[in-house]
Amino acid sequence: MIKNLFLVAIGGAFGSTLRYLIHWFVHKKNTTSFPIQTLLVNVLGCLLIGILIGYFAKHQNENETLKLLFVTGFCGGFTTFSAFGLENMTLLQNQNYQTAFLYITLSLILGILAVGIGIFITK
Repeated sequence: MIKNLFLVAIGGAFGSTLRYLIHWFVHKKNTTSFPIQTLLVNVLGCLLIGILIGYFAKHQNENETLKLLFVTGFCGGFTTFSAFGLENMTLLQNQNYQTAFLYITLSLILGILAVGIGIFITK
């Protein structure tokens, strides 16, 4: 268990650092109010988690160590939106359309509402 936590922590540290660097660099270049840096990180994270999951599936590599380091750790630290994308793709591939729609809708609405409540609580 300690080894697994260490793998996730190391991967997460690198993912979070890369997210910060991309956000910082793109923010300096972005002259609009559109949060392109967050969109870029979310899309890149989704692409990367798709590549990793596809690679592991194609090569039948059930190496839990690599999954913990790269999928859970790195991608999770880079953006949790990648996990959200993967979970929804899995639901859609399994033809669980109603569950996917409910998950997407609830995640967006409740997530934004929770931010608002959090801000309200601190005022």
